[in-house]
Amino acid sequence: MELAYVCEWEKRPKSTHCPSIPLVCSWSCRNLIAFTTDLKNDDDDKDVSHMIHIIDTEHPWDMFSINSGHSEVISCLEWDQSGSRLLSADGDGQIKCWSMSDHLVNSWECAFSSSVDGDPIVALSWLHNGVKLALHVEMSGSTNFGEKFSRVKFSPSMTLFGGKPMEGWLAVTVSGLVSVSLLKPGGALLTASESLCRLRGRVASADIAFTGGGNIVVAATDGSSSSPVQFYKVQVSVVSEKCRIDTELLPSLFLRCTTDPMRRDKYPAVTHLKFLTRENSEQVLLCASNQSGSIVECWSLRKEGLPVNNIFQHRSPVVGEKQPTILKWRILTTTSDLERVSTMALPKLPISTSNTDLKVASDTKFFPGLGLALAFHDGSIQILHRLSLHTMAVFYGSSSAQRPGDEAAIKRQRTAGPALHFKALQLSWTSLALAGVDSHGKLHMLRVSPSMGQVLDMNTTLRHLLFLLEYCMVTGYDWWDVLLHVQPTMVHNLVEKLHEEYMRQNQALQQVLATRIVAVKASLCKLSTATAARACDFHAKLLLIAISSTLKSLLRPHVLNTPDKSPGDRLTEICAKNTDTDIDKVMINLKTEEFVLDGPPLQSLQQLIQWVGDFVLYLLANLPNQGSIVRPGFGFMRDGASLGMLREMLVMIRIWGLLKPGCLPTFTAMSDNQDSMQLLFRLLTKLWLCSREDGTSQEPDESLIDECCLLPSQLLVPSMDWLPVNDGIIVKLQGKLPLRLQFGRASSLQVVGGTAPLDVFTRSPGAQKMDNLRCIHMGVSPTEESKVCTRCGCVTMLRSPNKTNAMKQWEQRWIKNCLCGGLWRRIPPTFS
Repeated sequence: MELAYVCEWEKRPKSTHCPSIPLVCSWSCRNLIAFTTDLKNDDDDKDVSHMIHIIDTEHPWDMFSINSGHSEVISCLEWDQSGSRLLSADGDGQIKCWSMSDHLVNSWECAFSSSVDGDPIVALSWLHNGVKLALHVEMSGSTNFGEKFSRVKFSPSMTLFGGKPMEGWLAVTVSGLVSVSLLKPGGALLTASESLCRLRGRVASADIAFTGGGNIVVAATDGSSSSPVQFYKVQVSVVSEKCRIDTELLPSLFLRCTTDPMRRDKYPAVTHLKFLTRENSEQVLLCASNQSGSIVECWSLRKEGLPVNNIFQHRSPVVGEKQPTILKWRILTTTSDLERVSTMALPKLPISTSNTDLKVASDTKFFPGLGLALAFHDGSIQILHRLSLHTMAVFYGSSSAQRPGDEAAIKRQRTAGPALHFKALQLSWTSLALAGVDSHGKLHMLRVSPSMGQVLDMNTTLRHLLFLLEYCMVTGYDWWDVLLHVQPTMVHNLVEKLHEEYMRQNQALQQVLATRIVAVKASLCKLSTATAARACDFHAKLLLIAISSTLKSLLRPHVLNTPDKSPGDRLTEICAKNTDTDIDKVMINLKTEEFVLDGPPLQSLQQLIQWVGDFVLYLLANLPNQGSIVRPGFGFMRDGASLGMLREMLVMIRIWGLLKPGCLPTFTAMSDNQDSMQLLFRLLTKLWLCSREDGTSQEPDESLIDECCLLPSQLLVPSMDWLPVNDGIIVKLQGKLPLRLQFGRASSLQVVGGTAPLDVFTRSPGAQKMDNLRCIHMGVSPTEESKVCTRCGCVTMLRSPNKTNAMKQWEQRWIKNCLCGGLWRRIPPTFS
């Protein structure tokens, strides 16, 4: 483990974060981190604001703070499975559901709330949606994604008509109540509360897990290690439009340390109680502590045969009769005496724990999903194997005194008072990063090596990272934490291997993942200056795919009872077969009545059509310049599919130009009789013929290159406005030294590494700002509010300037996410 960056508060006047109040933290699958702090008022120490802070890991300084309105300390934070909604609960029984306002990561509002008046919440969870994957390390070498990541049969906690999962949340209170809130499709909230058992008792700590049959299991302890840890089965249903809760007592357990005569009174308190995963209610982790130390135990629920009395053993057995069984908790393993544990984090990666998968993981040193993190009061962190509890990695904090041989640190700790330690800890969704909030409210981001620091050969390292990138691609989770471990020298090989694996999948899966793999490649290529130009190509390809599908969706069959193929499919088929370089001859084979559209939609899409024309002209004009130095556009020279897509769009645009000349792209020609579209189509077809995927690909011939050299003298070549340099942090984390950042100050980001950015990325202060989605210029100093993608840096206006339906439909596609799948954040006024 090594520190990647630390983000701290800019200044700490009288309003301070209370170090004595526990902080909580939660990490979403979209790499958003939420954590809490409590702010005291300058004048009144009793007036405390309970704040929730939300950041995206790529821009940790751009923090959005919510004055939550909670009247007591926030005790729980929980993201939903989509990473777009957040639950918060406090010590007064209030639960609030926060959602993005306008789908912006730095704008949040309270959408729903429920409460169990005056009853502090100790555990909180969203209901399960029934989606569960298993990641098989044994099959990491398979060519089929379905074998690597299999869907596990799992029932939702609550279903609507037709089996659709019902959304909602479940909370456990300190008095032993379980409270359930269900979100009805119309927006109403159904809430009910029920006691966990007939004899209600104090619940100091609890956790929630789910079973494959749709039940919920709650583990609870009163905080004393001499008391049993109780388990309850909870079933939720809706009867007569009312929420109903049924509870049932399950087998309980006593901690091993309390039955050991040597340790009976050594650890009096149970401080932490966690199921190993939220989908595994049969394995639980318990931590018992005293003032100076802790011990951790791992227990497993097993089915055992019930011994039969001798009287019944000698009778003749009945055919088909089975021995009676009973569920019983058995201890798997326990640690030795540890430093006092302050917090723990469990893995979210659903790695299969079958014997063969565990053996392959051990042999190949693949440990994501198998390690849990413990933070100690001396400031250190240990990662333990979640089954054997042996130590796999250790991180010594700046105030930790346990670094071997560090006598000076031990002396400093004796005189300096309590050590700075982590109050909250969270592992990322691939377990390759660890976020911690310390007792001063600083956010620490740590890299966690897939091999836990063991030295591996390059091929094995690449295979591990590739496996996790494929997992993110299949699930749709953000892959930022995987990029933390990618070195510039790995980028080219990772991109090539990822493409090879993708091409081995069936056609249907390739279509589903078509844009996602391009976005992953773009993220990878930004990590190295040698491949930065290819990142431009991948972003351009995302826009090209989106424009192509939008323009084709405007086509309508002339007759309703048409064959299976849509007009767009027929256009693709005809353009692929017809290799003629004359655009008008290709048009003859098409049913032009399918291209008849009203004027307003065509005119409103002119800026997208203009981008297609400019892009084709740029590609062809730069063909002679593509040499040893890779420039933007290089990736398209061998991409027959993308060049074919451009040909199809030129044909569509040519036909539409006959109906509505105003929608045609405008070119600045050097002669009045120049047919620009005809010229571009002819050269593009020649280039496409050189890169076809039927095995006949070849280098562009000299005559084509000569004609492309003449293009700038025939048409004015536009300067393509590629995406600006992403101001995110991932490209700055290549060095080993951690970055020191400050909340609210982007200028505190230190640039490491010596190479200057490519010319295509640089922008002069007086350059025109570009709306990268609408393909229009916004001026040097835009007056409109804008939003930017957290992943790729794509900028677009927040409010639509368009009135036509065609353009509004285009904009609606990108309301929630960018072209690359990244989230939007509002650009602060100082950056506009």
